[in-house]
Amino acid sequence: MNAEKKSKKKLIIIITAVVLIIAAAVCILFAAGVFNKKAEPSKGVVGVISDDWDPDVEEPTGSQQSGTRIPGYSSAQMNAGDETLVISIGNPKENKVGFFATVKLSDGTVLYKSELLKPGQGLKEIPLDQTLEKGVYDAAVLYQCVLLDEENTPLNAAESAFKLYVD
Repeated sequence: MNAEKKSKKKLIIIITAVVLIIAAAVCILFAAGVFNKKAEPSKGVVGVISDDWDPDVEEPTGSQQSGTRIPGYSSAQMNAGDETLVISIGNPKENKVGFFATVKLSDGTVLYKSELLKPGQGLKEIPLDQTLEKGVYDAAVLYQCVLLDEENTPLNAAESAFKLYVD
């Protein structure tokens, strides 16, 4: 019986030690911030969405704009066969609504659709759904405005046309 008690005692000590080691490891990981990291910006097919997007556009002196601000573009340029387009698409931080942005050609070809862009979020480069051949294209960014509620209730839309130069 004495040997059996010693075996049980050893087993309890081993189990307690394993539990303490696991608890210490979890505490160390929490202290290192492994479980508290902020979500990284979305990456992949949707592009890299930044929370501090700035359109780098100066407001005209004396401008007293009200309502939803829609970014505009005159042109963009890329090389034939490129899979990304460098263009600043986003939702100005002053807005009170969300945006879904779609970059499309005048013939209706969709090149890119964004995830929800909250005020202050945007992209400086977008992945394209297809490559383009050399030429000049009439393109536009369609901004679908939505409420920032659970359903992303649709509001109005606005379109910003631009020339896309593919070299």
